[in-house]
Amino acid sequence: MAASKKKWGLASNQNLNWAAIFDMDGTLIDNTPYHFKSWQALFKKYGKGELSRETYYTEISGVPVMETIRRIFGSDHDEAGLSELLQEKEEFYRKEYAPYLVAINGLENFLTALKNAGVKMAMATSATVEDIDFILNKIPIRGDFDVIVNSSMVSKPKPDPQIFLKAAEKLNMDPSRCIVFEDSLAGVKAANRAGMKVVAITTGHRANELHPVDLVINDYVGLTPHKLSELFNKDKDE
Repeated sequence: MAASKKKWGLASNQNLNWAAIFDMDGTLIDNTPYHFKSWQALFKKYGKGELSRETYYTEISGVPVMETIRRIFGSDHDEAGLSELLQEKEEFYRKEYAPYLVAINGLENFLTALKNAGVKMAMATSATVEDIDFILNKIPIRGDFDVIVNSSMVSKPKPDPQIFLKAAEKLNMDPSRCIVFEDSLAGVKAANRAGMKVVAITTGHRANELHPVDLVINDYVGLTPHKLSELFNKDKDE
């Protein structure tokens, strides 16, 4: 532990007065292409046409799965049928993604650095509990998070800020002292509406598509708690 603190230039008794809130899909793991592939298969099988990349990334990514299923398939299926579609979509995704499931480069060291610096951490994801377990049973980072907020715990999905505000509340942190890590357009909008700092990761969108944000990253290599602390002294890029 001490060696890790020294590596990141952190005193052992240093506690930073802000919290980090992470989305999961596309933010902790680069699984978005596999979600896209599973949605494409579902659209094709049930005659909904070809799902374009643009439509997926602007209208589906970052939104709870069941909300999208209701919007797209609600006129053709009852509630039981919609639940079956959700299971079919998720089973396809898990089968395709399981052999490639790894954390985004640098994530685990970065989470350790935050924990050593006394930063409170939450996960706030639109994913289901089953999907969260699918990821966290493979990547040993569950214990790094003080709080995990999932889609069943809120009534309004991203881009509504509710999920991030709930995470901040559970961490006992003012929203203005929180940094959100996000990859989706809906997530970035939600974080901004919550009045939080935003770090965007380019797993699904180019840097110039993710705005307004305080920082854009490709992965977590070289990212430090000190660098993030500086965001509170800067205005958000327009």
